[in-house]
Amino acid sequence: MKRNDGPVKPEEGAEPLSANERFKRSFTTYFWGSLILATGAHFAVFDLWPAMTAVDVSSTAGEITAIELPPELQIPEPPEVIPRPAVPVVVPGIVNEDLTIAPTTFEANPVADLPPPPPPASVAVGGLADAPAFTPYTVRPSIKNRGEVTRALEREYPALLRDAGIGGTVLVWFFIDEEGRLLRTQVHESSGHRALDEAALKVADVIQFSPALNRDKRVPVWISLPITFTTR
Repeated sequence: MKRNDGPVKPEEGAEPLSANERFKRSFTTYFWGSLILATGAHFAVFDLWPAMTAVDVSSTAGEITAIELPPELQIPEPPEVIPRPAVPVVVPGIVNEDLTIAPTTFEANPVADLPPPPPPASVAVGGLADAPAFTPYTVRPSIKNRGEVTRALEREYPALLRDAGIGGTVLVWFFIDEEGRLLRTQVHESSGHRALDEAALKVADVIQFSPALNRDKRVPVWISLPITFTTR
């Protein structure tokens, strides 16, 4: 069989070829022509395309500086634990009804230098009553109406504080003249509650005293006594 790459001509006396038959027979020519053309186009593109160069993306490391570490820290020991304060507990108080001192005698307590005798009563009371001051005496005034004082403590105790179980002690100054009469009272040390302080002064006005003695002579004196309010 003889190869024919050109146009196919129908043999004489043969039927003319259809378009499909003519396309099939010319396939080889079109295939090799297209392949040669594509190869030439690729070489032309590679030859005419601008040259491409890689950009330098390298990095330069600078000089490394060593860091000097600080000296090791000395952590101090923790402080000692502070003990918690004790919780206050309300306990029933004991009222010492013996507010007098033991009798004092010169035989048991000899004194080398006795103080001068007190001035007359009229002069002493006038200046001494202004403010608490020391007056020498040998026999301390004593309370004569303890039962009435106990009732006054219960009567004057502020109900609000008593019901709450709050008590306290008020130290009260008493000025007693040479006849044992109570002339003046004032708070020496507060209980911390104003109501208790005021109640203590009311109780103080009820107290009756025996006169103080310096040797065998009655003298006006300032004395300090505690008045305690407590729940039982």
